[in-house]
Amino acid sequence: MINFAKFNDAISLWDDVSPPRKIYPSLSESISGDVVIIGGGIVGLSSALHLAKKGYKPIVLEGKTIGSGASGRNNGQVIPVLSRAEPEKIEQIYGEVGKRFTTLIRDSANYLFQLARDENIECEAEQTGWFQPAHSKAHLESSKWRNSAWARRGAPCKMLDKEQSFALLGSDQWYGGMYNPTGGHINPLKFTSGLATACERLGVQIFENSAASKIERKGNGWVVKTKNGYINCVSLLLATNAYSETFTSNLAPKVTKSIVPLVSFQLATKPLSDELRQSIIPNREAVSDTRGDLQYFRYDARNRLISGGALIFKGNAEQRLKKIVGKRFAKAFPKMGVPEFSHIWSGNVGMSMDKFPHFYKLGENYWGWSGCNGRGLALGVSIGREFALAIDGKGDIALPLEKPKPIAFHPIVKKLAPSALAYYRWKDKQKPKSRNLNE
Repeated sequence: MINFAKFNDAISLWDDVSPPRKIYPSLSESISGDVVIIGGGIVGLSSALHLAKKGYKPIVLEGKTIGSGASGRNNGQVIPVLSRAEPEKIEQIYGEVGKRFTTLIRDSANYLFQLARDENIECEAEQTGWFQPAHSKAHLESSKWRNSAWARRGAPCKMLDKEQSFALLGSDQWYGGMYNPTGGHINPLKFTSGLATACERLGVQIFENSAASKIERKGNGWVVKTKNGYINCVSLLLATNAYSETFTSNLAPKVTKSIVPLVSFQLATKPLSDELRQSIIPNREAVSDTRGDLQYFRYDARNRLISGGALIFKGNAEQRLKKIVGKRFAKAFPKMGVPEFSHIWSGNVGMSMDKFPHFYKLGENYWGWSGCNGRGLALGVSIGREFALAIDGKGDIALPLEKPKPIAFHPIVKKLAPSALAYYRWKDKQKPKSRNLNE
């Protein structure tokens, strides 16, 4: 896989505009607890928060720092659907639990915004809606199918025509599409840090720079080892997703090999003028279109437009990214032209072969998951709630549990994965084979 470490470690926009976060200690002793959560991202912290509300005292182990992975470095769009996995397919494969999972997805954006309010997390939250414009007339038909599928399941979504799309976007480059008022956008680093603060307030112990190096079964429980300590626990949750092999490839090999971590780049413009702000996405919705090589936009609280892109090759990455994304802005919003960018950064996205997220029972009182496929923000908060319910053992969870399915020839697939972008760019120009975006 291409190593874009420069951008994965770059100061993001969110780093620059967020207040200094609390520094948590590293684990340097041997302790015991009822639940250990490996991974201090949104799923891990949401699980810890919901467990703490049930009376547990979870321990969170983060390999680097809270928000240093994709949870604090993503675009910040809060989207109440998955990228490709459609509700009918989910329910066809997983039955009754699949129906519960589609309900979870449907309500996931609302749940995130409500949790932020309940926990007083100041994260620049704007529930202004999410719009998925169709980039061709043929893809508009697929959008109608998707809108109908979610509307039948109670989602408050609706179709916008080309004229309404122009009014929402300030651009005539799209043909209409699906609009869902429950979506929006946040500062993901503030949100992740706020989750950690809420967890600590309820008694959760958080350890940073404490990567888990080994998991062992011991008696009726588990031992999680780090470089300088270990924890005995009864229950365990692996919530590392796209960063599962950052520190070791042997922690949970089957989970690690079930996904391909891809690098996603984010670019932020300098703040727009008031005139441009009023003509481009005037009501500040989150926007991501129907392309496989996704085009997406949203404002931050300082009126920067934030978009992103992907690359096949790393050579001269910064200038190429500015050129690619700059041309997209200029084409979509001619009054804006090619903007100046103030920040470029990246993070890893966990991609599964079937574009489904997958949830696992890895052993007695041991759970895990992988495969956000670029939709881990809203989804992650609700996933964390469900894992807390699973660990507590009371009630039917809305996650279809299964065994990890390692990808055949995983090392080769990882190396070749970035080249799939060329295929998606070609496919974006083709007429969809069916109305179903999942096919």
